[in-house]
Amino acid sequence: MGRSKTEKITPLQRETLEEMCRYIDAKGYPPTVKELSVILGISHSSVHERINQLVRKGYLKREGRKARGLTVVKRPKDMAADLVAVAVVRTVSANEPVLAKENIIGEVLVDAATVKSGEFFALRALDDSMTDAGINDGDLIIVRRQQLAEDGDIVVAVLNGETTVKRLKMEAKRIALVPENRRLAPVTIRPEDDLRILGKVVGRKNK
Repeated sequence: MGRSKTEKITPLQRETLEEMCRYIDAKGYPPTVKELSVILGISHSSVHERINQLVRKGYLKREGRKARGLTVVKRPKDMAADLVAVAVVRTVSANEPVLAKENIIGEVLVDAATVKSGEFFALRALDDSMTDAGINDGDLIIVRRQQLAEDGDIVVAVLNGETTVKRLKMEAKRIALVPENRRLAPVTIRPEDDLRILGKVVGRKNK
């Protein structure tokens, strides 16, 4: 006889699930096993065991063998997320208003904790350059509109007229847009390049 998908979780499994939810709410993407190990103060093998049980019981879902390939399917009842609507846009451009009425093609419901302050929009990822960060081709990414970003932020930028989603790396004498896909190389920004930051990625929704 098969196990029920609503099988109860243990206190330790709940602790793991809650920490995953908090991490996703704060950063917009799931933690790695290594990060969870540090947060919980337990070994990698113990984290793997708890994750396996949460997947089996229907609380988590795996997406391939990616470092950030876990999705929360079901939260603890007392951690249910408040949802707000964010506009989904067709395109982004350095020269046109992102949230122009003619550019909005729909809405997506997002955890309110992800969009606490500022102006936000959602945009569909158009390639696999950020798969190791949990952003896959076709996923909706949630973006806070801002013109400045910090080293390590995942940004939506326009480089020489082309829109891209990459991790921003800033060093003393070098700025680069770095993909989260080991098959692809970073793009170093040259003095003659036109780089404009349109926003910071704060979350994503699977296609």
